[in-house]
Amino acid sequence: MNRLLLSGIIFVGFFMILAIFAPLIAPTDPFLMQYDKVFLPPSPEFPMGTDELGRDVFSRVIYGTRVSMFVGIVAVVISIVIGTAVGVAAGYYGGIVDTVLMRFTDIMLCFPTFFLILAVVAFLNPSLMNVMAVIGITGWMGVARLVRAESLSLKSRDFITAARISGLSAPRILFKHLLPNVVSVISVSATLGVAGAILTESALSFLGLGAQPPTPSWGNILTAGKDNILFAWWLSFFPGIAILITVLGFNLLGEGLRERTR
Repeated sequence: MNRLLLSGIIFVGFFMILAIFAPLIAPTDPFLMQYDKVFLPPSPEFPMGTDELGRDVFSRVIYGTRVSMFVGIVAVVISIVIGTAVGVAAGYYGGIVDTVLMRFTDIMLCFPTFFLILAVVAFLNPSLMNVMAVIGITGWMGVARLVRAESLSLKSRDFITAARISGLSAPRILFKHLLPNVVSVISVSATLGVAGAILTESALSFLGLGAQPPTPSWGNILTAGKDNILFAWWLSFFPGIAILITVLGFNLLGEGLRERTR
């Protein structure tokens, strides 16, 4: 196992454990307000300090891991499903199908993704469900292009030709012979996509368009930190570090998978 892959597994595994076992790991209730303990700096009692309502930032960062992981994984699943369907259909069938699907993909790529997400979310009620759906629906284009390229290469291989000659239907060829051979490309793209989705969710929450208070999210914790950065630096520092390490972990995992599949 290469070092990049191992490092990615360690980082991602650590945050997955935090997300799954948050109720057992968090020392206090992330919603508990203690007005006599407002803006306390990091200490043995509160390792990451407290916020403007006296809530434990350490517990809120741990629970925020759940939000980021959930949004990132669900959004990427949506984008992978759409992108794989478009890419496989375009690559395998070719001709007019390929032309129409790829031109539509090119049109979607012309729009700045984050601003497109902002525009759509702004017209919807801010919620995690809307954020996941919008990130997934606007993030499939890169997957589609990668899967199409791999499908074009695979469909000229002997085993695909043999499957056609033997009389197998197109859906059977796609699901039994083509899709299993593009899994490696999809897995790398999915891993890197989770990192991007986490960043996007954090940015939307920071702008007030993602997870809504009092739900703890790294992005909305950063928002409180922005307003109090001069005397409560820990509100920006710790969620920022959590985002950095998580995104780094998924990027290392993706690069490690890429090296292993070469």
